[in-house]
Amino acid sequence: VQLQASGGGLVQAGGSLRLSCAASGRTFSRNVMGWFRQAPGKEREFVAAIRWSGTTDYKESVQGRFGISRDSAKNTVDLQMNSLKAEDTAVYYCAAQRGDVWSRRTYNYNYWGQGTQVTVSS
Repeated sequence: VQLQASGGGLVQAGGSLRLSCAASGRTFSRNVMGWFRQAPGKEREFVAAIRWSGTTDYKESVQGRFGISRDSAKNTVDLQMNSLKAEDTAVYYCAAQRGDVWSRRTYNYNYWGQGTQVTVSS
């Protein structure tokens, strides 16, 4: 099983980026998928998650600025990031579960992408 994340880059504060994650090796149509991020010197933290039903959850600091979506037919999950701030700078990881545990905890996610760097300049 592989998760391939893409779409990171350098953007000015206030700008937008769209991250994409393509899964291969199995389907995740009935599993929770999400995005996490890790800034230098900090622990990996939850950003957003989406259930197979379309229910979403967001870290409070990105609520209203970020949008997570999925295409079960294509086995992909995207993260649209708007009004980016310098504090959003981090490596972003897509993740997927074997199950359907509605959780923000990293240990509930079994599969991880390689990470894509997002840098927001102020």
